[in-house]
Parts: sequence; structure tokens; C-alpha cells
Amino acid sequence: MPDHHHYPPLDPVPTGIKGRCPRCGEGALFSGLLTVKQSCMACGLIYDFNDSGDGPTVFIIMGLGFLVLGLALYVEFTFGPPGWVHLLLWPPVIFGLGLPVLRMVKGILINLTWHHDAASGQLDESGK
Repeated sequence: MPDHHHYPPLDPVPTGIKGRCPRCGEGALFSGLLTVKQSCMACGLIYDFNDSGDGPTVFIIMGLGFLVLGLALYVEFTFGPPGWVHLLLWPPVIFGLGLPVLRMVKGILINLTWHHDAASGQLDESGK
């Protein structure tokens, strides 16, 4: 639950892009490339609310797939290179853009989860 009494609300997009804590904006959100820490070292926020799931991956697949497919088609129809050129050209582009952007999108989604106090859907006692 966002704590607005002790910490001012932060914009979740720049905070997520930087990989910072959604509450204080100081502590690191990630301990590795995509591994989320247990808690913030600056303010002590426990990141147990984190459940970005497959959301970041889906956004990256759709966005980067659209971009790389467009570029591959442009290269194919403009220059007509052999197939091995595509095999050498596009995997480094995909991984070179995909991993850093995946980290940023994951950070943004985690920060948005905190900012909007989002939680998993739950059924009430009647089962509805």
C-alpha cells in the first residue's frame, strides 16, 4: 500500500526505468539483470507485492517483434541479401535491444503496481 505520509509519491515510469524502489526512489529494485531484490536497502520496503508475471515479456515480444520484422523486411526487399545475413544480423539486434528494454519495462510495471496499489483478483466468499 503506498505510503504517502512519509514518502512523497514518485512518478512510476522514470523510477521504473532507473530500476529504483517505488516508495523512496533511492534503493535498487534489481539484484541482477532481471532478479528483483527482496527489499529496498534504503527504506526497507519489502517487494512481496511484485508480480509482474509475463507482462514485460509480452510487451517486449510485441514491440521488438514489430520493429525487427519491419527492419528485416526492409533489408530483404531493399538489398536482397542471402538468408545467412539475416541469421547473423537479427539475433544480436534482438538480444541487444530486448534485454535492457525488458529490465526497464519490468521496473515500470513493478513501480506501477506499487503506485496503484494493485493486487491479484480474489473471489469473495460466495464464489463470485
